[in-house]
Amino acid sequence: MHLGEDLLVLGVLFVIAYVLGRLGKQIGLPAIPIYMVVGLLASPFTGWFPISFADGDYIQLIAVFGLVLLLFNLGLEFDQDEFYSNAGKLLISGGSYILINMIVGFAFGFLVGWGTREALIIAGITATSSSAIVTKLLIELNRLANRETPMILGVTVVEDVFIAVYLAIVSVVLSGETEVWPVVLRLGISFLFLVVMFSVARWGGRFVSRLFRTKDDELFTVLFFGLAIMFGGLGEILGVTDAIGAFLIGLVLGATRYRNRIEHIAIPLRDVFGAFFFLNFGLALDISAFPQVIVPVIGAVVMTVVLNIIAGQFVAWLNGLGPQAGINTTAILQNRGEFALILATLALAAGLDSRIQPFAGLYVLIMAIMGPILAVNSERIGAVVLRTKKKKAKAAAATRRDLSDEEAIALMAGMASADASTQTGGISFASDDVDFGDDGAASALPAERESAGSDADRLIEQAMQQSDEQNTTSRDSEY
Repeated sequence: MHLGEDLLVLGVLFVIAYVLGRLGKQIGLPAIPIYMVVGLLASPFTGWFPISFADGDYIQLIAVFGLVLLLFNLGLEFDQDEFYSNAGKLLISGGSYILINMIVGFAFGFLVGWGTREALIIAGITATSSSAIVTKLLIELNRLANRETPMILGVTVVEDVFIAVYLAIVSVVLSGETEVWPVVLRLGISFLFLVVMFSVARWGGRFVSRLFRTKDDELFTVLFFGLAIMFGGLGEILGVTDAIGAFLIGLVLGATRYRNRIEHIAIPLRDVFGAFFFLNFGLALDISAFPQVIVPVIGAVVMTVVLNIIAGQFVAWLNGLGPQAGINTTAILQNRGEFALILATLALAAGLDSRIQPFAGLYVLIMAIMGPILAVNSERIGAVVLRTKKKKAKAAAATRRDLSDEEAIALMAGMASADASTQTGGISFASDDVDFGDDGAASALPAERESAGSDADRLIEQAMQQSDEQNTTSRDSEY
């Protein structure tokens, strides 16, 4: 087996991915669209590289490892305590978000006219966000302390559960089985597998932890990697797909006391093998097929943006948050990624309409680029839409006007009080003829009173002038 040329080209592709990734980081782009673009450049349909990776089964196998590890880490990071402690609130928030997107997405799939099973796939592609991109953006934008962040993470948690159930249903639908009882049997096996694994994750973490009693990192890595691959295969055999099998074993291992240790090793593996998955998906894309799906893709993008605006504000309202929190939620949850590509891969393997793959690829490329840009600028968008800055300027101007008026009134009252005390301090200055002594103090008092009066007038005039200037400035700031 001579793989020298293949290895050379693969290495070059990953170096290109690194360079483009560094450039993408400057404008806040995640890695997913970068890897897809690199795969698209190396696609045999472009002819820019001398080797066709589409014929290499080893690339497909590495891509499957990437898919398995992506879902394994998703299950590993699933916050069971958060889900079970706030299940009711999370199900209402996340469920309403998913329901709005699924219903309209399914209708849109029928509108496209590619078929019923294709409509089910399109609904799944457009309905759920990428939890990996969402979590990464929340960290990079320093929004973990925001009021809406627990709500956003709650929605992604519910989406993860939905993905597990949805893939179990989709795998049965895509199997092509038409008889009722075989379909019921397959669905029953799928859901039994889900229930058993969720139960083990919930109550069996202590027993599973005994499997990992080793200080050897090499053996430790071999064990959890082997379990991820093994349960991926088991999931495929039981009809819930390899992705969900990997997700469920990740869920179980995430409930053990070795979760942090597994995560520390598994994340770099996920990043490397996951890059192969996205790269391989890009390799299968044909740019010449984009024109025939451009109209449905634009429609799906517009639909996703509109639905996320509605769903984001609705979920924010359910949680007692304001419009700005809804805008932040909308922008963050716009991102689409790995789940859409997984569904497209399943659709391709099941022999569905060939347009599903370029549709999913172009849709994810647009959303994965547009989503982070919207997320970065969501605060500015909210300020423009809600006219937050203008309202703050008006409030500040009103406050300054009130303070200026109070200061002027207080100053006038103080001077009047000082003048009254001078006149009634036990000595009458009604006559200028009064003389209290040879030092001339009495004759100087009327002059001092006149000086004090002029000082008061000057201070009042300055206060009024300052108030006028502040009012003029506030009026200018309003426009």
